[in-house]
Amino acid sequence: FFGAWTLQALWVIGTSGAALAAIATASTAPFGALGWVGLAVWTAGFALEVVADAQKRAFRRGRPAEHRFITTGLWAWSRHPNYFGEIVLWIGVAVMAAPALSGLQLLTLGSPVVVWVLLTQVSGIPLLERSATQRWGHDPGWQAYCERTPRLIPRPPKRPA
Repeated sequence: FFGAWTLQALWVIGTSGAALAAIATASTAPFGALGWVGLAVWTAGFALEVVADAQKRAFRRGRPAEHRFITTGLWAWSRHPNYFGEIVLWIGVAVMAAPALSGLQLLTLGSPVVVWVLLTQVSGIPLLERSATQRWGHDPGWQAYCERTPRLIPRPPKRPA
């Protein structure tokens, strides 16, 4: 349990580092233009994650019996739009926190990188992609979806060949 709890604690601290440092600082930095830019970025990321999750929930409720994969809405633009939203959200937090940070606190601005590494290299996407490949890897529809849909960063879907 110690290992599991320690890793989770490090995950939380690494992810929220910029926000925690900004909250804990005695800085009186005003919430200026950079703060508003960060808030806009956070809002966009949050909205993207919420919409992607809502689309997936709706898909799961109405999916056919064969348990196929989602390829509509934001999921036509990215195989993991919710994770992209999560990464963008933490970039927004770091941008908002930046004016309040100084010295070694500036190291916490790397927290969005921690989120990106965790979601793209450690837990999120690798586990889901492996599971999906085991489940649907033989399915030509899945193969076509993977070929035309980016793994993380959304873009308009490619036309089927």
